[in-house]
Amino acid sequence: MKRMKTLCLYVLAIVVAYVVSQFLINVCLESTYKTIQRKDNVSQVIITQAEATIVNGRIKGEIVNPEENPINGKYVRFDFYSKRDVLMGTKYIDISGLEINHMQEVEMYFKLENVEYYNVSITDEKTESEITLLPKDLSKAEILLGAFVILLFI
Repeated sequence: MKRMKTLCLYVLAIVVAYVVSQFLINVCLESTYKTIQRKDNVSQVIITQAEATIVNGRIKGEIVNPEENPINGKYVRFDFYSKRDVLMGTKYIDISGLEINHMQEVEMYFKLENVEYYNVSITDEKTESEITLLPKDLSKAEILLGAFVILLFI
């Protein structure tokens, strides 16, 4: 019985250490994101979150097609620039199916180094190659579930 109690305490200590370390890792990663600036005046694109680290970034928002000022283009173009105004990459979002008075959610995760600001424009065609997006960030529930599954196999 004493061995079983000791084993349970060791397992509990490992689980607690893992959960605490995952929490601290997430806090540290989130603290490295800094807000990046937007340098345009396109009123149909509303960005609620635009952040980047040294190696990657994320943009969240929505595209609105209002009746009084409709979007005529087929793509929304995001250009990402460095501190020295060097174009780091471009991403296009297809809005050809966006009807008047409707919204389209925007959620991008990109991997570009040293992005300082971005520019949004509306265009009719893709003129150059675009960056590949990263998969979405994992939620805290997904991370904890994955940690629990891994611990079950250990």
